[in-house]
Amino acid sequence: MKNLTITSGRALLTLSMVSCAAVLSWHLWSYYMEAPWTRDAHIRADIIRLAPDVSGPVTEVLVSDNAQVEKGTPLFRIETDRFDLALREAEAQVQSSKAAAELARTDFERYLLLASKEAASLKERQHAESQMRQADAAYQLALVGADLAKLNLDRTIVKAPASGKITNFSLRRGNYVSAGSAVGVLVERPSIYIAGYFEETKLPRIHIGDRVKIDIMGEPQSVTGRVAGIAAGIEDRERSDAAGSLASVAPTFSWVRLAQRIPVRIEFEDVPDAIQLVAGRTATVSVEPKGD
Repeated sequence: MKNLTITSGRALLTLSMVSCAAVLSWHLWSYYMEAPWTRDAHIRADIIRLAPDVSGPVTEVLVSDNAQVEKGTPLFRIETDRFDLALREAEAQVQSSKAAAELARTDFERYLLLASKEAASLKERQHAESQMRQADAAYQLALVGADLAKLNLDRTIVKAPASGKITNFSLRRGNYVSAGSAVGVLVERPSIYIAGYFEETKLPRIHIGDRVKIDIMGEPQSVTGRVAGIAAGIEDRERSDAAGSLASVAPTFSWVRLAQRIPVRIEFEDVPDAIQLVAGRTATVSVEPKGD
């Protein structure tokens, strides 16, 4: 009887341990294979490329790399000599065109009076009217040229288009900058977000508005966020299309099929000032589905 009790106890203990191991294994499998979390997440930001609107040599650099700036803050200045001359030339053209337009109008009024007394032909009056209209158009064109020259002169001072932090900015006095060519990048803090790349098998448990726990590598405390959006599509590397032709699909098959990674946009909520949100940092994100 005693041996039977010991044997039964051992069997019960073994069964209990096996049951606990099975339950633990199931939970681990569910967490790693089905729970909506990923280590493949990165901080990203919508950046503004800083590029001048006019070309020329830089005469003064007013900010340094990694500086925090407000919208409208002057960043650097471009040499203005050429643009000053262009503005003077445009203003002179305005004066000349204005005088020509006034003279043409006077001539037209004279021919209009003569035509009323039948002292000038209809053709002469129409020609005078045409000359007046052409002179007025030339005057308006000269005004536009003057405004454009003034605008180009104003654009020699390059200002911050938004509030944020400047990075990758190594411009120096004497460098020649070209219109439209970026010389640095401005990162707006409100545009910073997390891009989490989740396996497609986990998407059914991710919904817009779900709360997200974010662990940024190197930071001692977690931050929170919300699911803001799920990507509408990713590239299909097994298919290539050309306009006006049929789809070309690579005839490949793998025994092990890896789940595709789908980008999920996560917006930050309350972030302590001590945490540095640097675009490119790595993070681990875990989505807490609604109702959990």
